Amino acid sequence: MAGAVIENLSGRKLACLCSVLLVALLVCFLLGGLVAPEPSSSQNILGTICLDHEREPDRWFQVWSVIGSEKMCDKADKVDDLMDTGISSEQVVFAFQMPLRRGAVLDFTRWQQNLIGVLQLDIDHDSQYEMVPNATLALDVRLGYKNKEDKTEDWTLLAASVEERHLICDLDSEQSYRYNCDLIPLFELGSLHHDYYLLNLRLPPNMENQRNVGIGKLVDINLVAIFQNGGFTKVWVSLKTIFFPLVVVLLVWFWRRVQALQREPALIECMLFSLGICLSVLNLPLEFLTLRFDMPYMLLITDIRQGVFYAVLLSFWLVFAGEHLMVSEDCDRNRLAAYWKHLSAVACGCISLFIFDMCERGVQLTNPFYSIWGTRVGTNLALSFIIMAGVSASLYFCFLSWMIWRVFCNINVKRHSLPAMSSVRRLHYEGIIYRFKFLMLATLTCAAMTVIGFILGQVAEGQWKWDDEISLNYTSAILTGVYGMWNVYTMAVICLYAPSHKRWPTAAAAGGVAQLDSQSEEIEFSRLAPANDEPSDLTSLTQFVRKAATD
Repeated sequence: MAGAVIENLSGRKLACLCSVLLVALLVCFLLGGLVAPEPSSSQNILGTICLDHEREPDRWFQVWSVIGSEKMCDKADKVDDLMDTGISSEQVVFAFQMPLRRGAVLDFTRWQQNLIGVLQLDIDHDSQYEMVPNATLALDVRLGYKNKEDKTEDWTLLAASVEERHLICDLDSEQSYRYNCDLIPLFELGSLHHDYYLLNLRLPPNMENQRNVGIGKLVDINLVAIFQNGGFTKVWVSLKTIFFPLVVVLLVWFWRRVQALQREPALIECMLFSLGICLSVLNLPLEFLTLRFDMPYMLLITDIRQGVFYAVLLSFWLVFAGEHLMVSEDCDRNRLAAYWKHLSAVACGCISLFIFDMCERGVQLTNPFYSIWGTRVGTNLALSFIIMAGVSASLYFCFLSWMIWRVFCNINVKRHSLPAMSSVRRLHYEGIIYRFKFLMLATLTCAAMTVIGFILGQVAEGQWKWDDEISLNYTSAILTGVYGMWNVYTMAVICLYAPSHKRWPTAAAAGGVAQLDSQSEEIEFSRLAPANDEPSDLTSLTQFVRKAATD
């Protein structure tokens, strides 16, 4: 039979292929480390205290003018200055204008993709204003936008809501006069389509519901605006634009070779085709559309694409290792149903990730101020989910490592039969074993990097939502490197496991040994031991390793 490319490819061609893929992987890491900036940046914006003398809830209070003719708000320096002046808390508006003005009027670019807002409250310790533990904070917020080409002086309303958050603070041991409060997630925009954004925030008291009661002596409110760097987006989209056609062309070549065979596609071939399709969908550079259209659902689409790719990639690794580790002849070979237990665990984990994502980013499509981190129950649930996801990913890697270790042990035992073969046949099988081991080690490396990237991604996404003390060296090199690794690994496996057109050995080289049909004959690996009774055909790589495991 023809077998796979990895069996029949010459050592020189295999070395050239691996060298090209390794150079591509190195370039991905270097682009992230040397060319791309950090994935995201943040601006700490101090809220400007504006006074609403006329009690106009629909009026916009801005800090500085975009056009040059707008009316500025009546500012107050400190909240303490409003004491005994007759100004109620409903008339105090905290205004945040984004991006932060630094000498010149700056504007956002659509390359920055998304915007997240997190609040940091400065509360002084004062015996006259005692803080209630876990006080309820009511936020009356309005978010508006404006573009450079807009001629109107008014802002366009993007979202408005009244949200509740729990204020968790403790007295700072180093500064006994200032409370140390947790960050408060406020809003998340999945699309950064406009040039300027304005946030107006009020703290209306409600004695009946005990909202904004017992929050201590509020001094200032800071807004931390987090957005993706445009330079990083350009590098990221460039990688997608390059990898997308390469994977598609390679996938078409692979499937045409599979269809040319006089048999049904094998399970590994079907899994490889599915993996290539999911990677192509992930590589599709939809980010170019956000430069023209407002797509607030882009973050959700990105999460869904990546989640589907995770599911297929994890499933492929289980099938890839399992097809070479059939421990019983009664196992239903080449059938996806044989792995229903393993795949069910992967499916449950991915479905849980999808439900968790829909509970937050799905709702944020209609209300960007919604956050699952807004309540204590939601925060504990989110933290528990992130921890369980990290533990599950680690357990998956351990289980995959155990499966591959069992394959290696079985193959090492069967290698004792190789010296009894002829030199040509022995060299051929030794080459298959070494290539197979190298590919499995590459699989383990890819799995380890994927698990590390997944855990760091979950932690990096949540660090602004539960604590500001977490420091992660989550660089662009890791992001672009892991992404490039997925593409390089998938392309390598597709190339190496594509059906080969070569037949080894030929009839002349084998001394007139007849070629047998791959569908009608499958020999036992134990028959390879006697030198004078060598088999008349060569099993494929999958069959060879599987036979070694079952004997």
